[in-house]
Amino acid sequence: MNAFLSLVAVLAVMLAAYVGTGVLDAKFLFGTVLPYAAIATFLIGFIYRIVYWAKSPVPFRIPTTCGQQKSLEWIKSDRLDNPHDTIGVIGRMALEVLCFRSLFRDMKMERHEEATVVYGPGIWLWIGALAFHYSFLVVFVRHLRFFTEPVPYVAVLLQRVDGFFQVGVPPVMASNLFLLAALTFLFARRLWSPQLRYLSLASDYFPLFLLIGIAGTGVLLRHFVRTDIVNVKELAMGLVSFKPVIPKGIHWFFFVHLTLVATLLAYFPFSKLMHAGGVFLSPTRNLANNNRMVRHLNPWNAPVKVHTYEEYEDDFRDKMKAAGLPVEKE
Repeated sequence: MNAFLSLVAVLAVMLAAYVGTGVLDAKFLFGTVLPYAAIATFLIGFIYRIVYWAKSPVPFRIPTTCGQQKSLEWIKSDRLDNPHDTIGVIGRMALEVLCFRSLFRDMKMERHEEATVVYGPGIWLWIGALAFHYSFLVVFVRHLRFFTEPVPYVAVLLQRVDGFFQVGVPPVMASNLFLLAALTFLFARRLWSPQLRYLSLASDYFPLFLLIGIAGTGVLLRHFVRTDIVNVKELAMGLVSFKPVIPKGIHWFFFVHLTLVATLLAYFPFSKLMHAGGVFLSPTRNLANNNRMVRHLNPWNAPVKVHTYEEYEDDFRDKMKAAGLPVEKE
């Protein structure tokens, strides 16, 4: 039901874009007002979440550790799994952000017919996540050619490398295929596993359907639904230069694609996709485990009036002795 409701929501967004641009011809609304509103929502929401997380007090070192902690010189410690200095933390965070190291080391539990529990690596999830994130990054960088003039060299280089297949005109981009394949795998994985299907919410399916819709409409626009690329770049350059213009000749299907992108941007700060920024502020990852080297005092400790045991015994010594309780002082 969660998957169905999420799919209906994405289809409703696409239908609204079609009716607004293909029937009512409200292209200025979907081509200018909606993108600006989505970008503003994304920036404000993203900054708010980051500032909110950054203000959360973390008085003690609480990193998640998997290896030997730094102690005596003759005991070998694990520099990445249990870092004790800034260099180790940077290495651990780099492997986490760039290679998804913790996901690679994830273990999958299976119960066999003979009632034995077997643990094994869940490497397919790591491969799917890695393929999705890097293919999405390549697609994002390639799209810089619509928003910049002159086009950055890295975008031109990625365009050439990505289309090395040279299948058809325009050439098929490898990143598009990997992106769609990875998204399909991540969605099928949620439906295939009974445990994961039981735990999945609408907030898990909705961004998946949004991303599939964005990638699918992008492929259709490139190979099947012909629209004027020059006019599309004119629209994009007008948005980034704050001189919005809606050129004629842009197919309504492009505005469906643009509306899905705007919806994803507006939804991003309030969803689980915010792990993209939150991973850098996670105290279980970005802190060095140097509790044996440095004494950490809680700076938020407020002065508290205490009642010591000696004072307690002075107040109730007679009653304690009458009840037969031992006392330290007679």
